[in-house]
Parts: sequence; C-alpha cells; structure tokens
Amino acid sequence: MRIQLGLTDHACPSSCVCAKDSGTVTCRDGEDTEVPGHIPEWTSTLILKGRNISTLQRGAFMSNGTELQMTTLSLSDNGIEALEPYAFLGLPRLHVLDLSHNQLEYISSRAFHGLPELRSLYLNHSILPAATEQLSNALNTLSLRNLHRLELAGNKLKSIPLLRFDVHNLHTLVLINNSIESIGGGNISMLYQQKRIRVYLDLNPFRCNCELEAFYYWLKNSSQCPDAGRLLCNEPEAKRGVPVEKLREEDMACVNEDLEAVSYVFLGIVLALIGVVFLMVLYLNRRGIKRWLNNIRDACRDQMEVYHYRYEQDSDPRLANVAV
Repeated sequence: MRIQLGLTDHACPSSCVCAKDSGTVTCRDGEDTEVPGHIPEWTSTLILKGRNISTLQRGAFMSNGTELQMTTLSLSDNGIEALEPYAFLGLPRLHVLDLSHNQLEYISSRAFHGLPELRSLYLNHSILPAATEQLSNALNTLSLRNLHRLELAGNKLKSIPLLRFDVHNLHTLVLINNSIESIGGGNISMLYQQKRIRVYLDLNPFRCNCELEAFYYWLKNSSQCPDAGRLLCNEPEAKRGVPVEKLREEDMACVNEDLEAVSYVFLGIVLALIGVVFLMVLYLNRRGIKRWLNNIRDACRDQMEVYHYRYEQDSDPRLANVAV
C-alpha cells in the first residue's frame, strides 16, 4: 500500500507512508529485502521497521548517486545481519542512527565511514558474539568524531568495546544489561581523562574481588556513573546482591592477598628445606646415632638390673640378713 500526503504518486516509495510537512518517511513491515528506492530528497527522517533487510551494502541509502539531507535514520527490528563498508555513504548530515534489535554478525571496520555529523548511535540488543571485536574496530574511526551518545545495552558484552575515548566527543555511554564483570585499569584511566562522559552500567554481573579495585575507587571518587548506586555484585556468592559502592576497602586489598599467598608458599618451601637438611644429617650420622642408641640401651639395661637386684633383696629377708 502506498500513502502520500501532499505528494505526487511517484514520490513515495511503495508500502511507505510519506509526510512532507514533517519530512518523515515511514516504511513498516513487508517482505522487502532491500532499502526502498527513490527516497524523496526532502526526507529528514526515515523509519524502516519489520523488514527483512539482511545486509546493508555500500551506499544503501543513495538514490541514483544523490546524497540525502536526512538527519534521522531508524533501522530497528529489520533482521540486519551485516554492515558492509560505507553502508551509510551519502548521508553526510545524519545526526541519529538507530540499529537496535537486529542480529549483527558482521560489521565492517569502515561501516560507519562517511558520517561526520553523527551525534547518536543506538545498537541496543543487536550485537552477536561474532561481531563484538569487529564493533570495536568499526567504532574506532574519526568519522564518528562528533558522536555524543552511544548505546550498547543488552549485547552480552564483556568489556567496553572502545579502544580509545578521545576519538569521539562522547557524553553518554550506555552499557546496561551486558556481561561485564569488571572494568580494567586502562579503561578507568581513560575515563578519568574524559570527565564529561557519563557511563551507565546497571544490570551487569560484577565480580567483586580485588580485580575490581580500580573500578571501585573510580565509583567512589567520580560522578561519571549516574547509576552507581544500582550496581550489584554477582560473585562471589557471599557478596551477591551487595552494592559495589558498599564494599569495604579491605575487600579490594589485592596487594595484601597476594603477599599472604606468597608468604604461605615461602613458608612451605622453608619448612621443606629444613626437613631435607634434617634427614640428610640423620643419614650422614647414622652410625654414630646407632652407637649412641646402643649406649643408651646398655645404660638402661644396667640400671634396670640394679633396680631388680635391690628389689629381690627387699623382698627376701634371708638375703637381707646375708647382706648384713
């Protein structure tokens, strides 16, 4: 079905709703496997949802080689599996790109090239494990130097997928509901340097041991995590459900735990060496020790004979008179 408002019949793509007054083209559901062709040049917002677009090829949104002045592009829930190089070529003024709720298995390192004005990128519930490392490379581009907001919620990420923070102009980084157990010292150092960034980390299974030390002190000393009070420990079992902020400083004492472990190992080695030395001394002096033991045995035997003789004298009066 084609619906157009104030347009000639050929201006609106098939199965889309066009509203020139607001500059919006909306295409929902359908069996199309490609981006609609002949998108009106006046389009400022394009919404595609519920389609079957498995791959976004190079210049997928260019119409006959013409650049569009589009500022908002929503591609959520389209079954997109691959982003090829320069997929968004021809959209130099794009400010908002929403790729949420897709199944991305492949992301080219040049997928986001040609988007110098992009401010907000939404990739919630879209990144499959195979594309996690590719995502890091794709985001590490100067083409996203003006990016202010990046949302990556619900992607089972185990770490922050940004190689650097100074490449972008990030103000908001959303990483809620992933699989992040800890954030390393390298990332924490970069966050300290980029004071403007706000990071959202709720619903991650934090492992609250000494490896969380740098992250723990960052939460305590920084205001860069607005949802810090909702971050909970998942492991170990004894700390499950405990707010990360409520942990004690001794829980983060990595150095003390390491020294204690080293001390026990060193003590065990020393005791083993003492035991070996003792056994060697016994072995080397085995004849003298045997002679010493024999002397003790003979001395004990003589002493027992004396006690036995005296006992017989005391018990027999006749022997006692003889003795007198």
